[in-house]
Amino acid sequence: MKHTKFIYLLLFGLLSNLAIAQTKTNPAVMKDFMDKRFGMFIHWGPVSLRGTEIGWSRDKQVEKSDYDNLYKEFDPTLFNADAIVKTAKDAGMKYLTITARHHDGFCLWPSKFTEYDIAHTPYKKDIVGALNEACKKQGIKFCIYYSVLDWYHPDYPIHSSASQTIDPKADMGKYIIYMKNQLKELITNYDPYMLWFDGQWEKPWTDEMGRDLYSYLKGLKPDVIINNRLGKEFAAMENKKIDHSKMVGDYDTPEQTVGRLNMDTPWESCFTICNQWAWKPNDKMKSLKECLAILSKTAGGNGNLLLNVGPMPDGRIEARQITRLKEIGQWLKINGEAVYGNLGGPYQPTDAYATTRKGNKLFVHVLKTDAGAISLKNITGRKPLKAYVLGGDKVSVEPGTSDFKINLPKTQSGALQYVIAIEMDGDIEKTAVID
Repeated sequence: MKHTKFIYLLLFGLLSNLAIAQTKTNPAVMKDFMDKRFGMFIHWGPVSLRGTEIGWSRDKQVEKSDYDNLYKEFDPTLFNADAIVKTAKDAGMKYLTITARHHDGFCLWPSKFTEYDIAHTPYKKDIVGALNEACKKQGIKFCIYYSVLDWYHPDYPIHSSASQTIDPKADMGKYIIYMKNQLKELITNYDPYMLWFDGQWEKPWTDEMGRDLYSYLKGLKPDVIINNRLGKEFAAMENKKIDHSKMVGDYDTPEQTVGRLNMDTPWESCFTICNQWAWKPNDKMKSLKECLAILSKTAGGNGNLLLNVGPMPDGRIEARQITRLKEIGQWLKINGEAVYGNLGGPYQPTDAYATTRKGNKLFVHVLKTDAGAISLKNITGRKPLKAYVLGGDKVSVEPGTSDFKINLPKTQSGALQYVIAIEMDGDIEKTAVID
């Protein structure tokens, strides 16, 4: 009997791996996603009424009974999906991801499978649906965040971030059916471009469950993009070097850190514009310089940036955050050529510069603008022909035997970061990474 059970488990694992291999997202779809480079993340829910962190403050800063009843007060009357999507578009963002369901289990759409949702709030209106429609109107790709853990649901075995105690009455099998029903509902109703999973690190969730769910979702929508947080192999906040062959999903997800330069496996770093994911009163906001450095280093590492905002309880994004996003958008109007549709590298990003490339153009993102020059190793078989600041003047480049020197314009000294385009005498997209 034990021998038979072992064979069954082995076959299940092999079939799950085979299903993953057969249903990986079309490379053309993944290229389209990675070409976009910049998206908006939105963490929002009834917890904004307390100004504490979404999910994580439940049973900690906010008593469980209080947290779980906040939805009865949630009435964001100033929520305007068109205005939020316009803010994303003005920032130069190409896709938007909303926390349809975070770790607290509350659903921002009217779900047939729970009453813990937006339909049972004073507001009642479908927030996920409104954002989806606004994205379609404004040409922004709509994406959905969904946590595989749910501390609120009785059948999920853990009920609090403060305790990892397993509830013996919970039924993970029933919970997975509940999840699949909700995810089918989301795909059917909103046709998301991408699904952003989370919460897979807790013990009740296994890679086998992740592979099964990945295959299930691909059966519903073959070209839906799925991040790698259906499995345990992900870079996370430690920016770990992972085994990409063990990854369950289409791309890696470093968090609050710029991912490693990788020309083979797609990745997306998620960052908060302030400190907290959900809205917090008077939270410290990143400077424009910090935001642009993150964007350039991410593109330079061949990754995407998902920058998070947390709307206030009334549904609006803070005015100061909107201003910061507009400033990023203004920078991208001049320098977007060096971000969208580019490859990262071939040089490793540093605190002084990052590089991107397209065709015969090398784009040098100058982060340390008070420097006098930047020296880069020569690209084998290629020579620089001319250089200029995007939207600005010509720049002199001095070739050498092993490297070439870019003389930074004195007029840009101490200014906000900028980009120098260097036209080479041939294509450099296939150039290997230069350490």
